[in-house]
Amino acid sequence: MNQIEAYWARFLEETNTPNKTYTSWHFELTEELANELLELVLEGKKRATASSIYDFEHDPVPKVGDYSVITNWAGEPKCIIRTTSVQILPFKDVTFDLAKLEGEDDHLESWREGHIKYYTQVCKAANQEFTWDMQVVFEQFQVVYQ
Repeated sequence: MNQIEAYWARFLEETNTPNKTYTSWHFELTEELANELLELVLEGKKRATASSIYDFEHDPVPKVGDYSVITNWAGEPKCIIRTTSVQILPFKDVTFDLAKLEGEDDHLESWREGHIKYYTQVCKAANQEFTWDMQVVFEQFQVVYQ
């Protein structure tokens, strides 16, 4: 059993949660940002994430009730989140009320600037181009185990 499986098993046992499936992942595309965003989650400041629809070419889009083991960049499990809301909307329609749930920015323009950089990389890897009409999977969550 690897450390993520052991962490999940401990969560199930300690919380008396029925055995459900889960995913495991880290935020972002760099070590610095992945660990920085993880810290925001652990501090309770980050309660959502906004992924490009292209992030889900090989994985299902999250749905309410899904569990995820969130790791640091090194793959060490640090918390478990449960999805509480999922909205799919064009990038241009993400409001600051939604964006601020990510806990990363003080205004919509800085959120857009950072996410355009991220989405451009994700799109390039999927042989797509970023557009303001690109679908964003906006997932709200709560930390259920730490």
